[in-house]
Amino acid sequence: MNTTTTKNVCGDKWYLNLDKPEEALKILGFIAIFVIRTLLHHLMKPLGQPYLTTDFAIGLILGNLPKFREAFSGPYSITLNNIIEFGMICHMFVMGLEMNPSVLLRPPTKDAFIAYTSMITTFVLAFVTTPFLHYTKTAPYIFSLALSLMASSTGSPILTRVIANLKIRKSDLGKLASAAGVHTDMISTLFYCFGFIFFPTEKPLARPLHRFFRALLMFCLFLAQVTFTSIVSPIFLNWVNNENPEGKPLKGSHLVMSLAFVVLICSFPTWPPESMYNPILSAFTAGLFLPNKGRMSKWIINKINYLLSTVFYPIFFFWVGFIIHMRNFDITDKMAWARFFALLGTVIVGKVTGTVLCGLLLGYHVPETASLGLLLTAKGHFHVYLAALAIRTNRVKNTTGAMIIFVIVLTVVYSPFVVMDIIKRARKRVPVHIMALQWLDPTTELRILIGLHGPHNIGSTLNLMEICHGGREPGSIFYATDMVELTDEIAATLKKGGGADQSNDSVTITDRSVTEMRESITAAVNGYGELRNGQGVTVRRMLALSTFVTMAQDICGLADELMVSIIILPFHKRLNPDGTLDSGHAGFRHVNRKILKNAPCSVGILVDRSFGQTEEAWRPGASMDIAIIFIGGRDDREALAFAAQVARHPAVKLKVIRFLEDKSSQNAQKRSSILNRASVVEQEEEMKLDDECFAEFYERYIAGGGRVSYMEKHLTNSSETFTALKSLDGEYGLVIVGRGGGRASSGLTTGLNDWQQCPELGPIGDVLSGSDFSHNTSMLIIQQQRTRGQLEGLHDDFTIL
Repeated sequence: MNTTTTKNVCGDKWYLNLDKPEEALKILGFIAIFVIRTLLHHLMKPLGQPYLTTDFAIGLILGNLPKFREAFSGPYSITLNNIIEFGMICHMFVMGLEMNPSVLLRPPTKDAFIAYTSMITTFVLAFVTTPFLHYTKTAPYIFSLALSLMASSTGSPILTRVIANLKIRKSDLGKLASAAGVHTDMISTLFYCFGFIFFPTEKPLARPLHRFFRALLMFCLFLAQVTFTSIVSPIFLNWVNNENPEGKPLKGSHLVMSLAFVVLICSFPTWPPESMYNPILSAFTAGLFLPNKGRMSKWIINKINYLLSTVFYPIFFFWVGFIIHMRNFDITDKMAWARFFALLGTVIVGKVTGTVLCGLLLGYHVPETASLGLLLTAKGHFHVYLAALAIRTNRVKNTTGAMIIFVIVLTVVYSPFVVMDIIKRARKRVPVHIMALQWLDPTTELRILIGLHGPHNIGSTLNLMEICHGGREPGSIFYATDMVELTDEIAATLKKGGGADQSNDSVTITDRSVTEMRESITAAVNGYGELRNGQGVTVRRMLALSTFVTMAQDICGLADELMVSIIILPFHKRLNPDGTLDSGHAGFRHVNRKILKNAPCSVGILVDRSFGQTEEAWRPGASMDIAIIFIGGRDDREALAFAAQVARHPAVKLKVIRFLEDKSSQNAQKRSSILNRASVVEQEEEMKLDDECFAEFYERYIAGGGRVSYMEKHLTNSSETFTALKSLDGEYGLVIVGRGGGRASSGLTTGLNDWQQCPELGPIGDVLSGSDFSHNTSMLIIQQQRTRGQLEGLHDDFTIL
């Protein structure tokens, strides 16, 4: 009778009736979770905290509010439990799908050694200490095994997310931590799968023989699942991927079949009633042995991850907070606090000891391996689920279970701070050389790499060398670098002086067209070098012989090795006889764009319109009219630093033209209000840097008199900027501008991008290089690299181990 009543209650009240206030409270509760989650995560973002931290804090608070606990009690708690179980099935399936089990069959790598060592030390230490702390009275040794395995494992999705968010995933330590974390997570979860077979969580059967046959049945189902998934799924998914190539929409029938296939392999070990196989672990095994490459697998991973991160995880931690009934939490329980600190200490000491010992054998630094051990202590959602499940099934007391969950979350909380400390130590250890003209030490020589496409760049190259040196006292080194595409015809004519790994310097080019081009360039630049011999000018010849795919990488590597301050590249468009520019070379344009993105130093692109033909700067009595347009931003400050080098040359008449935004106009006030709402602090910092840089230049080169003149133009919008640029038409042989990075007064260039033909030149450079402007005015567009990577002062792939 009682059973029937319970079933009716559950059947009548599992749905939401929004006419009742308590029912509407459920919807408001979930909306509050998502809204507060987003706001709190943005507040915690400077601390590098992942969503798990904020989700747990929100779930713990809302899950213990009396109104919410009352609203989700009774039949709704069963519904909530079912939602959580389904979500964990999806979570474990994707976690397995993103792993590669084939690494278990290969010889152990460094990350595998670290994973194994840290797991063993932590497991042994935990298994020795936990029985004495009496976490549970139900099957204490089996529980100690499970708890020790959890302590020795790692939440690889959380660890990978922390490493990626803090930009160290390309570093040697970041790669090692991610790989070791995934390895640890895979091994520990597989042990959970085996442990569940031999030590099921359900009430054991009365007869040992029955227990043996049930374990044998589950083990056979496990092997069947692994075998079927490993053999059949690659054939099926390869067929689906071949039928649905990239770029075409997925066929609905194939999508349905794929999802049905996934459900089949995830669920069939649980079909026999006698097996009692856990569906969550079954989903992990299915995902682990499914192919993770191919369009369908990527589609499944992306869709399920999106569903988990946006919908499931907030609800999951609300459920965790609901399970942890803080009213039953005994804060005065000294034994619970002893278990908390013992478990936390065991996790940290075990992991750090294991990684340090293994690191010493591998030759790594102790502080870095200790940090690696701390990162590997991070746990994830599956571990929180296991601890919450132990509370719900009364395996542990509420206070003890809550303490275990607090330890798990704490390992995630301190992980970002460990990463920040790694970055801090890497900055101190890695030598930093800011390669830019603005930061060039006056006592060091100027180093410039100038690219040449062919003999038509000789005149502009010689003029650039001459005006950049300008009698500079410490001297200047120019690396005249031929940019030659490595075609199949040229590759067939190459002769190497040594093995297959010889560099371009050891390669003899016998292609006649290339040798003639190089000889003519060499004769010209060497002649200039002899002319300036003894005057601090050194000219060296270099060669970038590569395909267009790798040429940018070669030039960036060369610039890094030579420690140049700026790379000056020819524009991909050449000058026609009538003074216009041709359609350009797509290969060289690709190279220029990649160098702008990846260069270790500043980059300049020279749009040559007879810059090397109208006047030769080294001739006696030569005179060159050059202008620099300064609006603001780091690129304009670098352009101003280049102009400072040019201003020293006696043949150069430099004019500095500063465009200032008229703040009194109505449009400027509107833009100012928008900027104030967006990032007023950053804008003010940029403007302050602009004013300081320009004031220093003005005092040194303009206020004292001389060949540098100055003009201001007060403008209100991009239309007036265009008109002001048009008024300069034909007055100068060379105009120097910044590409536009970090520009605070963006209102003066807003709208110019709408008709941009060459974004690599920036808005001002693109306008000046247009066909409407003078055919006798060349442009040099300069970009200052912001950092040497996404981490200030560090390469993305920095080495610290």
